[in-house]
Amino acid sequence: MTKIKFYMLSAYILLLASCSNSKKNEQSQTVKTEEMDNIEEKSTERPLEKVLNARKENFLKNADETKKKMSAAGLASIEESKITENALQVGDTAINFELPNASGNSITLYDKLQDGPVILMWYRGGWCPYCNLTLRHMQESLPEFKKYGADLFAISPQLPDSSITTKEKNELEFEVLSDVGNHVAGQYKVVYKLTEALANKYENGFGLSTYNGDQSGELPIAATYIIGQDKVIKYAFLDADYRNRAEPQDLIEILKGM
Repeated sequence: MTKIKFYMLSAYILLLASCSNSKKNEQSQTVKTEEMDNIEEKSTERPLEKVLNARKENFLKNADETKKKMSAAGLASIEESKITENALQVGDTAINFELPNASGNSITLYDKLQDGPVILMWYRGGWCPYCNLTLRHMQESLPEFKKYGADLFAISPQLPDSSITTKEKNELEFEVLSDVGNHVAGQYKVVYKLTEALANKYENGFGLSTYNGDQSGELPIAATYIIGQDKVIKYAFLDADYRNRAEPQDLIEILKGM
């Protein structure tokens, strides 16, 4: 073989190797890009929001028009009250309270704040499917909350007997507090009055007054706060639509930065 042919063959082999390496690099880059996309997708997953939206879509799909209109009117009434604007906000000082837990023992907010931050979450009651879904997701995230030294308190206007049923049914390991008469909810300005149509529906449907021990027809909105040990509110989720709730991962991110 002549030197010229040998050099040409060597150059050809090098060119093939270069193309092969380039192709491998492109494939590797594609895999890395796909991996990054998957990581980004996972990081934006909102599990609680997903199940709540599924529940909402199921209602819109299967409920009759009367129920839909009644629900929409109820939500509109809450929004018109400006409750989310008037409620305690980030930067406000949390108001101290003492409430009974499901076992009847008293829990005092300021005492608990000496041990670490507190997540304060209002829910309507154990009769509310959106509330139960939220409570279960909060239970799943409880180890992460504890990792950052936070206690979780879920508050509803239910009687203690109703609260213990909710706690046992959902296998909750955090405190479930009874704010009968919505007195604490009133101090935090997160309580509203049901429309007459909804109040009658809830009373005739499952006996709201039996759960709450009064005829007020009042409920708390889906409010969630993170309160620092300095008693100042660091995070506030306030929504007039009870079908929307604070995502546990959002709470964890706030706790990380505290």
